Amino acid sequence: MYPLNRNRRLRSKQSLRNLIKESSIHPHDFIVPLFIIEGNNLKEEIPSMPNYFRYSLDNVKKEVKQLWSIGVQAVLLFVKVEDSLKDNFGTEAINNNGLMQRAIKEVKNSVPEMTIITDVALDPYSNYGHDGIVKNNKILNDQTNIVLSKMALSHAKAGADIVAPSDMMDGRVLSIRKILEDNSLHDTGIMSYAVKYASSFYGPFRDALDSKPGFGDKQTYQMDFHNRSEAIAEAKSDIEEGADIIMVKPGISYLDILRDLKNEISSPIAIYQVSGEYSMLKAAAKQGWLDHDKVMMEQLVSMKRAGATMIASYFAEDAIKLIS
Repeated sequence: MYPLNRNRRLRSKQSLRNLIKESSIHPHDFIVPLFIIEGNNLKEEIPSMPNYFRYSLDNVKKEVKQLWSIGVQAVLLFVKVEDSLKDNFGTEAINNNGLMQRAIKEVKNSVPEMTIITDVALDPYSNYGHDGIVKNNKILNDQTNIVLSKMALSHAKAGADIVAPSDMMDGRVLSIRKILEDNSLHDTGIMSYAVKYASSFYGPFRDALDSKPGFGDKQTYQMDFHNRSEAIAEAKSDIEEGADIIMVKPGISYLDILRDLKNEISSPIAIYQVSGEYSMLKAAAKQGWLDHDKVMMEQLVSMKRAGATMIASYFAEDAIKLIS
């Protein structure tokens, strides 16, 4: 007696498998992180992130045009700030002629239709390498929110479509939403890093921006990776405060969190496949231990399958070459 239902029937050839495929990756799904530095004609490879680069503004313009040509429609901007401009109060972060503000304008002028998302946090600007103002080795929440709001406002005025607070201060989404509304910037979106864990996967990113904490760690404001249920509370709180998109960070180790959120909220959800995840695969592939392209696509599809609306990933260009 044979079973009436044979699940293998629909796996017998690729065309059948394509017909019933539940999750797939499209170029429009990606947000591409871009690292920006001062200077001219610079394209610096980041040692701990093989084949990923920091760009001067002139080369950012070229890179954005290239990304648009292959189907990427959103970029996430980060800046590497010179040490001489760093202090404890994020002064340079609200400089309307700062590197971030100039980068926004350059990208907007180069590809007007590209969605520009900007990182809003103080760690690249801080002489302590923390996401907020420091006093007596503690991170001040409310005082930091004031600076973050001004920072977001300056990004929006420069032309950012979406501001992305990644700092994990309580109440910062409400502060940002209020200052945007007060300045009639009603259409500027907020992508909140609502669910950002105190992870050890961020090391190469901190190398890229020279933003390692000068003391301690970030566990007093980023989430404890042992915890699950508080992610829903964080996300719902930020949505109530005015967030349009919710971010989960890191990626592959937090798919259970992503799925929980998908089941609980209706807002779009982004996931960030972070630098450590990128660099691990690059290193393993270089040694011949893993098939780079197959593992990369398996990881990306797992994020879509778990519920991601969009994926911020350093693999975007590699993946698009395959799926195109």
